[in-house]
Amino acid sequence: MTGGMPVSEYSTVTVPIRIHEKVMLEVKGHTMDISTVHWLLCLQPVIFGIWFSKEHVNTYAKQHSVYKIIFKDSEKHNKTTADLRLEYFTEIAEGDGILLLLRLSKASVHHIHLIRTRYLFYRHYKKPEQDFQILKSFAAAYSYPRRVRLISFSDNIFPMDLVGDIPDTKRYVFGLRHTNISLPGIMETKKLVVSEVPYHYKDVIYQLGKHHQKRLLDFPVLFDFVESEIFGFPVPDWCNSYKEIRIVKTISLGSHMLLWGEEINEKSLNASMGHLFHIHFLHFLHQKKLGNAYFLV
Repeated sequence: MTGGMPVSEYSTVTVPIRIHEKVMLEVKGHTMDISTVHWLLCLQPVIFGIWFSKEHVNTYAKQHSVYKIIFKDSEKHNKTTADLRLEYFTEIAEGDGILLLLRLSKASVHHIHLIRTRYLFYRHYKKPEQDFQILKSFAAAYSYPRRVRLISFSDNIFPMDLVGDIPDTKRYVFGLRHTNISLPGIMETKKLVVSEVPYHYKDVIYQLGKHHQKRLLDFPVLFDFVESEIFGFPVPDWCNSYKEIRIVKTISLGSHMLLWGEEINEKSLNASMGHLFHIHFLHFLHQKKLGNAYFLV
């Protein structure tokens, strides 16, 4: 059923050239490619953020009753791997556009046959906090690769994939768990640093994730770091680059806090060797079947 691969919830991959999946938004007969302007920002409930530049605001960024997001596997195959129905949650309006926040109401997945999907769920994924609807929600959300970045605050560093950089602006949006020990400090000081990281440091990145509730001094870290130029926050010296972000707005979404920020400083450190991404295991199985899978790391 899985071609001998061990079953996991998510697959960690790198994208050699470019992301080949496409994500489309449908609203009242209008369709828009949102591949590079949509981000997963909360898990309970599942909430997406979509950025609309000024020219698209009047058509799409209204309080419509129903929105639909459709995930396509590639331009070549154009198969729908998942589709979502969503409803208006709230928005952040700026002079050059709007970040529309939509809450998931229903998810459908089509990566593999429904019988196989249900078998994998009951055999491997079923647990008290996750029913079949939640599996479909997460499998759909991760039918598009979510890039992993590192967040630094004071003496804490942790990885995140609920992060978005707004194209052609200096803005970032983050979905940070309410349980994260750094959240109160970030909200008080309105500061954080986001770093781009190479995939071949996956083991170190996940070590930081495993100890994300600890300060750097509380466990051994196997790397040196530099201090960011303005905030003085630690950044691993093997990162590709970092940006210092000033938080200007926060919104509680549920399990996660939305942080809306503006870049005030950027620093390049090392040439990029490829980033680390998360996709759902069901999506990876679909890619393997097509012979179109990303490189597992």
